[in-house]
Amino acid sequence: MKKVQRTGVIREYDLHSRSVKVLYGFVLFLCLVMTVIALFPLIWVCLAGFKDLKEFVSSTSLLPSDFNFGMFTTTWDQLGIAKNYLNSLFSVAGSVVCAIVFNGLLGYGLGILKPKGYGVVKKLVMLSLLLPTTISIVPLFMNIQKLGLGNSFLPLWLSFGANAMYVVLFIQFFESLPHSIIEAARIDGANQLQTFFSIVLPLSKPICTVIAIFAVNAAWSDFLLPYLVLRGGQLQTVMVRLFVFSTEQTVNADTMMRSVVFSMIPPIILFFIFQKQLTENAVSVGIKG
Repeated sequence: MKKVQRTGVIREYDLHSRSVKVLYGFVLFLCLVMTVIALFPLIWVCLAGFKDLKEFVSSTSLLPSDFNFGMFTTTWDQLGIAKNYLNSLFSVAGSVVCAIVFNGLLGYGLGILKPKGYGVVKKLVMLSLLLPTTISIVPLFMNIQKLGLGNSFLPLWLSFGANAMYVVLFIQFFESLPHSIIEAARIDGANQLQTFFSIVLPLSKPICTVIAIFAVNAAWSDFLLPYLVLRGGQLQTVMVRLFVFSTEQTVNADTMMRSVVFSMIPPIILFFIFQKQLTENAVSVGIKG
């Protein structure tokens, strides 16, 4: 059996030292405690969903008396969330495309083309990171209403197409690309858009993966803007539907717990599928920057 090589600050030889072993064990224990603290709310919500109202109110046990999946089926039918799942997926898909294309184009201009005055634009992008996003909600909503884009996914997509953090990540990554490839494309007669979509974007799969995961998580969990734009129509996302469901009628706490579980399933699945790419690419982008 091939021995797994240990990589990191602590080497195999260092573990022969008693003090290093103690420090190593303490770090592992600390990581375990932090993991339990981080996962406990998630586990508690999932287990609480198996309890009926009486058990939920009176019982202090973490584990339910019975793992009855029928209650989740009942809540699913009562909530009517299947259509809202499709709405959220449609909103997420458009948000990911806009987040990559529009922010990538701006990052391409500021990181590779660097036209006259690009430094001012870059500083304005960095300055916008200091402003809370809630400040722009009122003027953004007013402009959406004036343009007649209410009850539409388009404002949600475009809001992710103008994200300063994504632009900064693209700039850092594009600046690390070899300029010889860009020059070769120009010599072959490719214009700037052809260079971006045919050369730069395919070479940017690592950062595109990171931004896509960030955009999926943000678009799925976004509530305020979808609530303002979509609350009156049939295009409600999962998060908006959960809030409306809790206010339209008398909903028990156990029912709300089960409905919250439905909203957590897609991000959890996404994390387990792409956790390796997320951590590796985020670290590599940070080092290149």
